[in-house]
Amino acid sequence: MTDTHSPATEISTDIVIFGGGIAGLWILNQLHSQGYSVLLLEAESLGNGQSIASQGIIHGGLKYALDGSLSGAATAIAGMPARWRRCLAGNDPVNLSGCRVLSDRYYMWSEGSFRSRLKAFLGSRTLRGKVDVVDEADFPIPLREAKGQGSLYELPDFVIDTFSLLDTLASHHRQCIYRYTPTRLEIQPAGADGYRHLRIGSVNGSLVAKTQRIILAAGEGNAALLKQVELAGPQMQTRPLNMVMLRKPNLPKLFLHCIGDSFSLTPRLTLTSHPCRNGDVAWYLGGELAEIGTGRNDSEQIASARQLLQELFPWVDLDGASWACLRINRAEGREPGRHRPDSVFLKASGDFLIAWPTKFTLSPALADGILAELTKQGILPALQFDPAVAAAVLNSATVASPPWETSFA
Repeated sequence: MTDTHSPATEISTDIVIFGGGIAGLWILNQLHSQGYSVLLLEAESLGNGQSIASQGIIHGGLKYALDGSLSGAATAIAGMPARWRRCLAGNDPVNLSGCRVLSDRYYMWSEGSFRSRLKAFLGSRTLRGKVDVVDEADFPIPLREAKGQGSLYELPDFVIDTFSLLDTLASHHRQCIYRYTPTRLEIQPAGADGYRHLRIGSVNGSLVAKTQRIILAAGEGNAALLKQVELAGPQMQTRPLNMVMLRKPNLPKLFLHCIGDSFSLTPRLTLTSHPCRNGDVAWYLGGELAEIGTGRNDSEQIASARQLLQELFPWVDLDGASWACLRINRAEGREPGRHRPDSVFLKASGDFLIAWPTKFTLSPALADGILAELTKQGILPALQFDPAVAAAVLNSATVASPPWETSFA
């Protein structure tokens, strides 16, 4: 093991970002587009934890309006699908033109017993024009067996491949992205030169990075980083999920919310479909099932998922499917009363910017906020980063594997 107090190689960079999830990588890309030099540090693999566990839905906020009004969350997220589509088309400084889209459409399904109530709700003034009713003749093939059993609506949402997204974001700036070991990290107070200095140890030696600002965008990992630099706040909150996965050959590819009679902020079921490397199709199940399921063990949660799918899609043959659960925490800035935040969370504290996107769909808005804060503080591009120096000491970070590739024996 290399001693972090041995002679070190020195490097300069305008910004250091902690966290190689979707938010951190998006911030990296956006700051680079504005001329900043950036070093991104990730403790594990890129996207490990919350990002790679995402279902990949780019939300337009409709599900947050299921109580009949456009909430703060719905308003904050409403413009995101159009922003992401510009990025996917290569018409934004953050270029996602190489990212794989799993489905250009996302649907909302309501059982027949709620049809009249949902029709009235979706025809309300606040939602008119945001949702399209799908005629039964135009139902996607996997739902044609459901004719006469419910109503289908097309949302402005769509679904991307989270592994592909992480890989695309990383591909533009791999020379700036490295792994670090938390126990070999020392974040020093600002020096006489006015810059922060970070000492990063590795098996190859030690690197001292001089930087203007440090951005904490490590999701759940922000808590440990805040403790390390002895910042009392902001506080973090987590909301747990118990997601369910099943995979088998030839599962129909479904992408939809299933709405229950409660019309709550959380759909009864949120379902996405993902290709597996062996040719199987994986269904990834979230929504109310995953939130309520945190109190169940895996066997109980899988049994609940089986029952729900049989009720909603009785024509789909699930015999021979493999099943697994994934427990994951959604990390957010703490709100009074621990309520769900409406939008991104960003706070400046000295030389630090502490950030959570709240929903990965809001990563562009978070990056916008960080750029605005740097401008407000007068932090402009000034330092040159030498990737060859960093690469001689630090190891590169690779993208995490999707859970449906790692959760089955």
